[in-house]
Amino acid sequence: MTINESSEQDGEKEGPEENISDEAEKNMITSYIKEVEERLNFKKEMRNANQNAVNVRPSDSHFSKLDSSLKKNTAFVKKIKNFSSAQVDTYLKDMSSLNLSKYISEIAAAIVESKLKMNDVPAAVKLCTVLHQTYAEFSQHLFENWQKTLAIKVGEKIPNPSKLRVDLRFYGELLQAGIFANKNALSLLGSVLTNLINMDKEDHFNIAIILSFCKHCGDDFAGLVPRKMRELSSKYEMEIPKSLFLPPEKQHNVRSLLKDYYVSLSKHIVKDHIEMQNFEKQNMRILQTKGELSQDRKDRLEQLQSAYEKLLANTKQFSEILDEDMPVLKAQSLPKSEESMIVTGSGPDLEDGSASIENIWCDVETQRFYCDLPELTVFLPTAFLNKGQTPPPAEIVTEEVLDSELPVEDLDEDSKSEDAPAPEEEVEDSTATTASNKIVLEAFLNNLPNCVNREMIDNAAIDFLVTLNNKHNRKKLVRGLFGVNRTRLDLLPFYARFVAILHPALPEVGNELCQMLRQDFKYHVRKKDQINIESKIKVVRFIGELVKFKLYSKIEALYCLKVLLHDFSHHHIEMACNLLEVCGRFLYCSPDSHQRTKVYLEQMMRKKAVMALDSRYVTQIENAYYYVNPPEVVTITKKRQARHPSVYKETTVPRPPKE
Repeated sequence: MTINESSEQDGEKEGPEENISDEAEKNMITSYIKEVEERLNFKKEMRNANQNAVNVRPSDSHFSKLDSSLKKNTAFVKKIKNFSSAQVDTYLKDMSSLNLSKYISEIAAAIVESKLKMNDVPAAVKLCTVLHQTYAEFSQHLFENWQKTLAIKVGEKIPNPSKLRVDLRFYGELLQAGIFANKNALSLLGSVLTNLINMDKEDHFNIAIILSFCKHCGDDFAGLVPRKMRELSSKYEMEIPKSLFLPPEKQHNVRSLLKDYYVSLSKHIVKDHIEMQNFEKQNMRILQTKGELSQDRKDRLEQLQSAYEKLLANTKQFSEILDEDMPVLKAQSLPKSEESMIVTGSGPDLEDGSASIENIWCDVETQRFYCDLPELTVFLPTAFLNKGQTPPPAEIVTEEVLDSELPVEDLDEDSKSEDAPAPEEEVEDSTATTASNKIVLEAFLNNLPNCVNREMIDNAAIDFLVTLNNKHNRKKLVRGLFGVNRTRLDLLPFYARFVAILHPALPEVGNELCQMLRQDFKYHVRKKDQINIESKIKVVRFIGELVKFKLYSKIEALYCLKVLLHDFSHHHIEMACNLLEVCGRFLYCSPDSHQRTKVYLEQMMRKKAVMALDSRYVTQIENAYYYVNPPEVVTITKKRQARHPSVYKETTVPRPPKE
C-alpha cells in the first residue's frame, strides 16, 4: 500500500467524524433558532392580547352572576400567597366562578409577596395575564406593589437576594407580556438594574441576580446572544431572530450597563487570583521555615479557594452570555529558591513509590538483624502465642495531633512535676516468687549486658520465655531494660531485638517499655536543663531502635522530633541528631512517614542556616542530615591521556671521554 492510498483511507475515516460534528452543530443552532422564534412569537401574541384587553374584558353583568362570598374569596387569596405552578389550573378554575372585584388589591399583593421558584414564573405570568384581561384595575395594583418590593436604596444590604433574583425575572416577564400600561414600569426595571450594578462593583454580591436576569431576559432587554450560538450562526450563515420588544438604542443602554459590570467583575477575579496565589506563596514559605501550617491559615486558604472558584464560574457564564472575552489569569512562576524546599542532599524521593530494601537498610546483615527474628512456635505452643496476642495500646499521638500546633503543656516546664518518672515498685508475691527464682532472675539480668551479638540475645530471649516467664519477672525485666547504663549505647539495638522477639508472646513488655521511654523523653524535654546529656541520648536512641523493630510508633517518633525542633538549641540539637542517626533513615525511606520526615529534615537545615550555632552542633546536624538523605555520588572517570610515541623512543646518553 502506498502512502497516498493510506492517507486517502485515513481521510475517509476522518471524514464521517467531521461530518457528524458539523451535523451536530447544525442541529444545535437550528434547534436554538427554532426555540427563539417560538418564544418570541408566544410573547408577542401574549403582549398583543394584553394590550387589547380593554376590548375583551367582560361587562359588569358578568361579575354579578359570580360568587362574591367572603369565605371563598378569602380562601382564594390565601391560595395565591402559597402559589405553585402545579396548581395554576386549579387557580384559573376557581377564578372562573368567583367575583374578585373587591379583592384585586389583595390578590396583587399576594402575587408579589409570594415566594416563587424559577419554575413558577411562567405559570405566575399566565395567572396575571388572565387577571389583567378580566379586571381593569389589576395592573395598576400590581405595579404599585412592585414599586414597594423593588425599591432598593443605595448602600443598604439586600434582605433576601434569592427572592429578588426570582422577582426581577418575574417583573421582566410581566413587562414583556404587556400587562403594565404605565410608562414608569420600564423605568422601574432600569432603576433596579442600575442600583444593583452601581452599588456592587467591588464585592459583586449581586452577581447571581444579574446573571439570572441576563439568562432569562437578556435577549429582550439587551439583545444578548450567547457567544457559542453567535459563532455557530456566523459559521453556518444562519440568522438568529432578534426581539423587537425594545428599540435598539434602549437595548444598547442596558447592554452598556451590563458590560460595565462585567469589566468590574473581571478586575475582581484578577485581583482575587493574585491574592490567592500570594497567600499560597506565603503558606509555602511558612511551610519551609516551620514545617507546618496553622489551622487558621488552612481555613483561610479554603475560604479563598472556595470564593475564587465560585466567582470564576460566574465570570465564565457572564462572559459567555455577554459575548465578551475572559480576563487573562496569569499563573505566577515561583522562583527557583521556592520551587523546592531545599537543594542539599538528593537521596531517594519515595513519592513515586520507588522504595526498596536497600534504601532502608545499609546492608543485608543489618536487614537480617531487624527483620529476621526467631520463630517462637518452635519453642512455645501455638495456643500460648495466640493467648499473648493482645491489641496494641491506642496511639497517644495521631496524624491530626502531629500536623497541629504543639500544645503549651507539652513545652511548659512548670506544667508537670520536675521529678523523673520512676516505675512503680511492685509488691512481691511470696507464693509466686521464691528465693531460687530471685537468684535466677538476677543472674539473668546481670548477664544480659554481656549479650553483644545476635545469637546471644536470641538465646537470652528464648531462655526468658521458657524458664522465667511470670508477671513479677516481666515487671523486673522491663525495669532492667529501661535502666540500661547510659554509657552502654551499644546494647540498645540488642535490647530492642530482645523485646521484639518477646513481643508476639509478651506484648506488654514492649508496651510498658515504650510508655516508660515516652515519659522519660517528656521529662527531659520539659526540664530544659543542660545536664545528663548521656541519659537524654540514651532515651532517644532507645526509641529509635524500637522504631526500627516497629514496636514504637513512627508517628510518635516524628512527634518527638517535632518537639525537639521546636526548641532547637543545646541538648535538643544532640537529641534530635541522635534520633535521626538511629531511625531517621528508616522513617525517611518508609512511604507512610517519608513526607513528614522530609519536611522536618528541611526545617532542621533551615534552622541551622539562620541560627548562630557552635561548629560542633553544625557538624552533628550535617552528619545526621546526610546520613538520612545522602547526596548522590557521581563517579567521574578520567581518561588517561596517551603519551606521545616519541616518549618511548630510546635515547642515547653520551659516554664520558676516556682518559
